[in-house]
Formats: sequence, C-alpha cells, structure tokens
Amino acid sequence: MADPPGCCHPCATCLLCLYSCQWITAKKEKRKGLRTTKCDCSWFLFLFCVFLFTLVWLYFAIIILNDFHNFNEFIFKQQKLWLDWSLVLLIATAVLITYSAVLLVLAVCLQLCGQPLKLHWLHKTLLIITALVVAAAFTGLGIKWAEEWRSARISLQATGPFLHIGIVGGMTLLAWPLASVIYRTRSTGLKVLLLLVYGAVMIALYLAPLVITSPCIMEENQLPPKPALVGHRGAPMLAPENTLMSLRKAVDCDVQVFETDVMVSADGVPFLMHDEKLTRTTNVQTVFPERAAMNSTAFNWTDLQQLNAGSWFLERRPFPTVQSLSHGDRVQVTRQRIPSLEQALEAAKESNISIMFDLRPENHSDYQSFVNATLEVILNSGIPLQQVLWLPDGFREQVKQKAPGVQQIYGRKRLQDEREPLLRVNLPYQDMSSEEIRQYRQDNVSVNLYVVNKPWLFSVLWCSGVSSVTTNACQVLKEMKHPIWLLPSSTYLMIWIVVDCVSFLMILWAFLLLKKCSQRRQPAESETDVLLTKINSLMQD
Repeated sequence: MADPPGCCHPCATCLLCLYSCQWITAKKEKRKGLRTTKCDCSWFLFLFCVFLFTLVWLYFAIIILNDFHNFNEFIFKQQKLWLDWSLVLLIATAVLITYSAVLLVLAVCLQLCGQPLKLHWLHKTLLIITALVVAAAFTGLGIKWAEEWRSARISLQATGPFLHIGIVGGMTLLAWPLASVIYRTRSTGLKVLLLLVYGAVMIALYLAPLVITSPCIMEENQLPPKPALVGHRGAPMLAPENTLMSLRKAVDCDVQVFETDVMVSADGVPFLMHDEKLTRTTNVQTVFPERAAMNSTAFNWTDLQQLNAGSWFLERRPFPTVQSLSHGDRVQVTRQRIPSLEQALEAAKESNISIMFDLRPENHSDYQSFVNATLEVILNSGIPLQQVLWLPDGFREQVKQKAPGVQQIYGRKRLQDEREPLLRVNLPYQDMSSEEIRQYRQDNVSVNLYVVNKPWLFSVLWCSGVSSVTTNACQVLKEMKHPIWLLPSSTYLMIWIVVDCVSFLMILWAFLLLKKCSQRRQPAESETDVLLTKINSLMQD
C-alpha cells in the first residue's frame, strides 16, 4: 500500500512502533505485506467506543464535583479517613481519557498514512481494563449516588448548546479518516454502510438544536433577579462549619440566611452540629477517647464546651480554600468552640440575617422535648421571629401555635389537596425542573434549592428563576453579576445555522480532496504493480 503524499517513512515508522509496540519500519511492513484485517478494524471500533465511553465519564466526573464534598463526608463516616477524593477521581479519569485519546490519534494518523492498524495485545488488554473500570464507575454511581443522574440532566441545560457544537466539530474532523477508509476499501457494501451511518449521524446532529432546551436561552430583559444566597452551615470553605466564625464569614459574603443543624445536649441545651457523632468536626477523640463513638446528644453542655471545633479544619483541609487562609484567620480557627443555638441567634440578630435549621436526630425518642427546648431558646432570644425559618416537620403544628411568627419552610413539593398554601420550600436542586421553578415563582412560592456550589449550576437556576440557593461557595457566587452565558434565541439560531453550514462544507472538502489524492495514487500504484510483475517474471526465467 503506497503512502499518501506528505507521510514520510520515519513518521510512519514511529506511529507503527507506538501503536503496535514493535519496531517495524514502513518499508519492512510493505515487504511483509501487512494489511489491516477485519479483526484489526474491530479493535479500532472498540478503541473508538472506549474513548467515547471514557469521555462521557469525564463529563460526569466534572458534573458531580458540585456534590463531591458529600462523598468525602460519607467515606469519612465509613472509614474514618479524610481525603479529597475528587483529586483521585480527576487524576484517574485524566489518565484513562489521555491513554485512549492518544491511541485513537495514533490509529487515525496510521490510517491517513496508509499503514496497517496492528494493535498490540498489551494495548488491547489495557483498553479492556479501561472499559471495565469506567463501567464499574458508572455502576457504582447508579447504585450509591443515583441522584447524580438527575444532576447530569440539569447540566445538559447549561452545556447542551456547546456540547452540540463540540460534537459536530468532532464528527466533522472524523470525515478525513472516514473518507480515507472509503477510498481505500474495495468493498462496495462497506462503503455504502459507512456513508449511510455517518450521514445519518450528521443529519441527527444538524437537527439536534430542535430538541435542545436551556433556561438561559432568553432575552436579557427576561432574566430574573439574582437568587439570594443561603450559607450552608455558614461559609464552610472559609471557616469551620457550624461555628460563629463561619456565620460571620457568611455575613461577609452577603448571605441572607444562615443554614445550620441543631441538636440538643443531654442536659437540654440546643447547639449547632450536623453529624450524629462528634469525630469529624471536633477533637473528641483526644479529649474524651472512651466516649468518642457516642452520639452528640449523649454529651452535656459542659463537656461539649471543652471540645475544639476548629483545629480539624486546618488538619484535614476539607476544601482547597483552606490553604489561602490568612495567619489571623488560622489563629481564629483554632479558637472555635461548638456554639449554642442561643449564641447563633444572637449573632444572626446582630448581623440582621435570617437563620434556617433542621433539628436532629428526627428519630430520637425525646424529639418532642428537643422541639420544646429549641422553641424556648428562640422565644427567649429576642430575635424577630420572621428571621427564623423552621424546617423540621416533626410537631410543626405545635410550633405554629406556640410561635406563630416563625416562618415555616417545607422540605417537600406542594400537594394537590394542600390545606393551606405553602409559601416556602427547601429542596435538593435535582428535585425541581425549570418548569416547576417558573410555576412556583408565578404562584409567589419562595423556592430554595441546595447545595449549589458551581457557577454553571447557579447560572442555570438563576435563569430558571429560583428564589435562593444554599451553597458552600458563597464567596464565589457572591462575585457573579451575571449568568455564565445568556443567549437570545435569535443569536442561538444564527450560531446553529453557521456551525451546520461550516461543518457540511468541511466534510465535502475532505471527501473531494481525498478523492483527488486517491485518483493520483492509482496510476502510480498500477505502474508499480506492472514493474514488480516484470521483475518477478525475469527472476523466474
């Protein structure tokens, strides 16, 4: 098989060596008569599928970074080991995608150079392992973290228009090796099949914008107001969660609500704590090693005050932002203690922000006494009751009677036969579609979604019209003055038409150019065949 013009023998030799793991020169390959077999084509197709499979996993890996802190907390509760597993995920994914991408590029270059695709058994084994690892990752995601599939659906509203452009571009570039294969093969059936499949895929891609929807495809004057920020346990990227320092940092980020979790000590003092055990966010294993495995509610307030609630933040570094803390902030972190609800209410009153909390654990046998103790602290604190957002469902009617001024916020959607209208809902961001958010907004129902950390997600919810979002990254979202992107429908239509036209012209150019090159090679190959036949006849004589 002759080399196409511009493909030098040293380059072809290097490509063969990397792909086949054997030092076979292009000339030697030609003398041996090596050709790409059907089996080799099957392995190339498998390589292409593995690359796409890994590429899809990379997309998912980037999307789930918004919620990865929850995964880190889950692993800590199970293994008592703290590590930012997002780094492990990204590094492993980058290795897999790089490996499959390099092999794919080598295969395409070999095809363009007219060389055989003899994939080495080591590469075949590694590709199978790559496919199994990615399949295992998807399976684990579906079993243990199924809500992330809904996150992916939401992400398509943010990335759909740009993914469409990228996929059209990739499939357009694929026209070059595809045209090379079509002009080299002698099987008419294979040519027709490849053209039909490729043509069907491209037509589907050209028409894909008809089904692509995004709330950010709108006119500038239709953009809803920016959602208010709710500090998830304060500002946990800047200070230890559920501490007074975290509350103050949240106030500096212009949050309107401090979201926290309340538990009640053994002697009836409500305090701020998320986990049922104290091991993750305090030094209980050092101060009370024999009681470290006990629930938070088993400690009295005097014991809780002996614990440090900030040093873990510097030791484990739950977020990368910990490294950028100033010396003064680091000193302040080491002095943090577990705050009581009374202290948190006082700080919220001074800062003129609202406070929203859940009362844990809901299945405790003394839960009603927890509700009574919490209500008593709220009523005695002097904070305006409209600044308190009550989230627990247990004994809600009792709370309404004793403190009618407290704002009720519900962790569920509206029901068909709702006895009294819901004014506020607090839900995971995966649980509400853009259409539902718009409908709630029209009905004057305040919608708060959690936990929203990434700008792309905040932008989609902003365009949808959500009232507020609970976030770990208040310092990031505070700086956003506009969604990441906003396209008028007319502009998107223009981009769609231009991309499709440019793609079609480039595909047409690729096929015409390679056809011309193929026609030039055919006479030279014919003359070479005649010359080789004559030489062979002379040698036989």
